[in-house]
Amino acid sequence: MSFNSPLWLLGLLLLPAALVVYRLVRRRPNRYEVRFTALSTLRLAAGAAPDWRRHVPTALALAAVAALVLALARPHTTVRVAVQEASVMLVTDHSGSMAATDVAPTRLAAAERAANTFIDQLPSSVRVGAVAFSGAPDGVQAPSSDHQGARQIIAAQVANGATATGDALALALSLLHKGTKPPPSAIVLLSDGDANAGQNPVTVAHQAGADKIPIYTVALGTPGATLPNPSPFAPPTDVSPDPQLLAEISQVSGGRSFTAMDAGHLSTIYKSLGSQLGSRPEQHDVTASFAIAGLLLALAAGAVSLRWAGRLP
Repeated sequence: MSFNSPLWLLGLLLLPAALVVYRLVRRRPNRYEVRFTALSTLRLAAGAAPDWRRHVPTALALAAVAALVLALARPHTTVRVAVQEASVMLVTDHSGSMAATDVAPTRLAAAERAANTFIDQLPSSVRVGAVAFSGAPDGVQAPSSDHQGARQIIAAQVANGATATGDALALALSLLHKGTKPPPSAIVLLSDGDANAGQNPVTVAHQAGADKIPIYTVALGTPGATLPNPSPFAPPTDVSPDPQLLAEISQVSGGRSFTAMDAGHLSTIYKSLGSQLGSRPEQHDVTASFAIAGLLLALAAGAVSLRWAGRLP
């Protein structure tokens, strides 16, 4: 919760002072005190109320003051609501290194499951597209409210080839630019290796940043992971991920970067991204709620005091 006029919150400092004054007044001896030895008998005869009743009206009055002070500070809360119109492009790497098994059962299989988890989190109103790539983009689905097209692109991937990250991002960016007034958009990139083909992905990321289209990157895999070398006499091929490059892509575009070393972590990241990109923060003013609560508490304090003590607190 935040406040538009937080200076009013200083009024809450009056509550402890009021409580101290209340305690001092309650402890002050009665000016016309009458001595009566059989005090317990007198209480029974008068039907004295429980001691806690004396404090209820004051407690309600102080709570009313607190609520009204908070209302004067104009409180509001931030909630996330489903977006009514947005476009998201999933850009997935299926180069040869995605056959590595350091992420079970393979990097590519884990990526496919995570991508479907991501789509599951998106409202049906969000338009979803996909670009699958290795040495070049070879699977494309323009943003559409029919999410099945993106799922089919993801399911058709086979691990082979180089990694043309820049070309895939440029294609995704061009698809998001279609239309006279493109809706709010974002790109989610999953890759596990160096961009070793095509144009520089950082240059494309700068363009995405200028267009206010953030790129969220996920580096998949573990450092030191290898694949068997096609040559039986050669050492295994290193397929370590390159999180530094992906972090730079996300930074210059205004997005965020993530690293996933196992399938469970990857699915969690994609689930969180789906929830984030499928909703937007919206502020709700709750001033009226606090004002009404304060008035109701004040009325309750007066009613209880008149009922139990015959006077206002």
